[in-house]
Amino acid sequence: MPEIETDAWEYTLYIPTDPVAVPVCRRTLRLILTLHHLPHLTETAELLVSELVSNAVLHTKGPAALRIRFRDGVLQIGAWDGDPQPPEPPGKFDQLTESESGRGFAIVRACSGTWGWQPMSRLGRLGKLVWCDLPAA
Repeated sequence: MPEIETDAWEYTLYIPTDPVAVPVCRRTLRLILTLHHLPHLTETAELLVSELVSNAVLHTKGPAALRIRFRDGVLQIGAWDGDPQPPEPPGKFDQLTESESGRGFAIVRACSGTWGWQPMSRLGRLGKLVWCDLPAA
């Protein structure tokens, strides 16, 4: 069984609205998880980062950020963007087989422990944070 990180930590990577930001975020995540002895989470976490960051940079205007946080045995991945509108609720996979879009949050819901979003206005900021949790054990 891999050694599980027990200390809490958090990283934020500010990214431009550019599709190149998605692979940069995946590679950054991979390095962070490796250095914190959580490489067993990498494959699923990279998929989740791809979906969340893609939505932030492709469907909104302005700056975005990736937040990676670990505490209490849970990896939380979040993507912030400047658009205050809530994300579209995830559809069901069996209803999305022929769809050109809409699968992203269904993937996030299927691969994470929980997911959600929060408006940042309550913290005096613009936009929203869309996040998901991935248990380390």
